[in-house]
Amino acid sequence: MSAVKQSASAAKDLVLGLGATGLSIARYLRRNDCDAMFLDSRDEPPGIDELGDIWPDADVILGDLKLPAKVARVIVSPGIPDDNELLNQARKKKLEVISDVEVFAREAKAPFVAVTGSNGKSTVTTLLYHMCRADGRTALAGGNLGEPALDLLDADKPDIYVLELSSFQLQRTEKLPAEVAVLLNVSPDHLDWHADEDEYRRSKYRVYREARAAVVNRADASAAEHAKNIENVITFGLDEPADGHYGLRRDEDELYLARGDTLLIAAADLAMVGLHNQANSLAALAAGELLGLQMPAMLQVVSEFPGLPHRMQFVARKGAVDYINDSKATNVAAAVASIQSIDGSVVLLAGGDGKGGDFSELAAALEGKLRAAVLIGKDAEAIADAIDTVMPVYFAGGMDDAVCQAAAYAESDDTVLLAPACASLDQYDNYGARGDAFGAAVGALSR
Repeated sequence: MSAVKQSASAAKDLVLGLGATGLSIARYLRRNDCDAMFLDSRDEPPGIDELGDIWPDADVILGDLKLPAKVARVIVSPGIPDDNELLNQARKKKLEVISDVEVFAREAKAPFVAVTGSNGKSTVTTLLYHMCRADGRTALAGGNLGEPALDLLDADKPDIYVLELSSFQLQRTEKLPAEVAVLLNVSPDHLDWHADEDEYRRSKYRVYREARAAVVNRADASAAEHAKNIENVITFGLDEPADGHYGLRRDEDELYLARGDTLLIAAADLAMVGLHNQANSLAALAAGELLGLQMPAMLQVVSEFPGLPHRMQFVARKGAVDYINDSKATNVAAAVASIQSIDGSVVLLAGGDGKGGDFSELAAALEGKLRAAVLIGKDAEAIADAIDTVMPVYFAGGMDDAVCQAAAYAESDDTVLLAPACASLDQYDNYGARGDAFGAAVGALSR
């Protein structure tokens, strides 16, 4: 499907980038009898055959970044950076450049929750989805997680949509009138895509701009400032909460999730482990309250939901050593949270593509906890430079070698933790494939 066919008639939507999002845009435009053309700079992009099934005889341009003639607007897949040459050409011609989420927001007939953050957004999106269902609401979840946003519009209208949104999607979304906007946290990430950290942060805070209600992390003063235009705000945090807000309280030496002075559930009774998952649960409870969900239904979910794959996932206990897969820890802040959630000594398995991140915070998190670090991938040496004063650092040629080394360095009751602090694409198709490789390597250990 490399031929180029240009219509001489009316201007068309230009879909830039195929893959999962580009195909969902194609399905949406086809359902709505829109006219479109498709462009990808790759000669054989993923999804090109499926596009032919969705849209036979589609106008397709491959291996080119020149703006075609007669373009009405450009709908861009999230992985394409803002400095893309075709996007620069489009902006010079004053063309509208938007995300699939912008199209969704214009077309959705039911209210939606927008969940974003550097870490935890998939978990909170999934928690909210299950909370809605437990309370008897019909719900659909997707966006950056699972089903692309526009595919959700092909199903029967639910009571609520729950969307996970990335910084890429938010940056190209003009209006986002979310019923509830949730920003979990902001830490440096995707600096290989964004111009700088300030731009990345602005894209995250943008989630609040048109929201009707908001969930704000009390540890982020900037988030509160960006949400000051919203009347209905509930905060969450790992400190003691004020009346009407969510946090943690101790009672008789036991830690509880609490709303104001009211103890809701013991932290030990959550199905998910780790301090960061306590924060995720608190944020989901706050968002659920803003949606009008009943507390018993929400608490049932947090007591039963075990977490998502590759997120602090217990793999095995071998030779008195626990093996934990947190391959989704694709940035430094996520890896730090993983490390801090482990009791006892850790053998850290990290590395990959650091996306321009700063690894210095790893050293502080590992102080007093690290047995050894085994590093893989593109930025292994950069991580070593950041943490080599903490404990011994070793290098491995791949996952099998790394797990074997980690098993050798671990002592009784240690935890071997895969928390890469990096993206996976230098070695794997995605973080899931990396986590699967870790699990297979652990399974192959003899003890």
